Amino acid sequence: MLPPQNRLRRREDFAHVVRRGRRAGSRRLVVHLSSGTDPHAGRESSLPVRAGFVVSKAVGNAVVRNRVQRRLRHLIRARLFRMPPGSLVVVRALPGAGTAGHEQLARDLDAALERLLGGVRQ
Repeated sequence: MLPPQNRLRRREDFAHVVRRGRRAGSRRLVVHLSSGTDPHAGRESSLPVRAGFVVSKAVGNAVVRNRVQRRLRHLIRARLFRMPPGSLVVVRALPGAGTAGHEQLARDLDAALERLLGGVRQ
């Protein structure tokens, strides 16, 4: 489970990340990242990274969508430390994610984050 302080919930935050953030994708995922520009955050020095997920009906039925979202939540939780403080991340699942295994999703997510972060570990 993703801790509450790391969840992206507001529609405006999703829109901000998708419109103004950088993106990298693969056949199964598109990852949008807006580094350190949380529009609703105060002036704290160590803002949490917040992540949200978009899994549409094109991915599959409700069971498949929920399984994909659970896998993505688990994967992103283990990778939060790699992103700069205050970053906003939106992971959008494409139709191929419904039939992908856990390892395939992990590889796609790692590759997208590597491209977005420029290979620099935070």
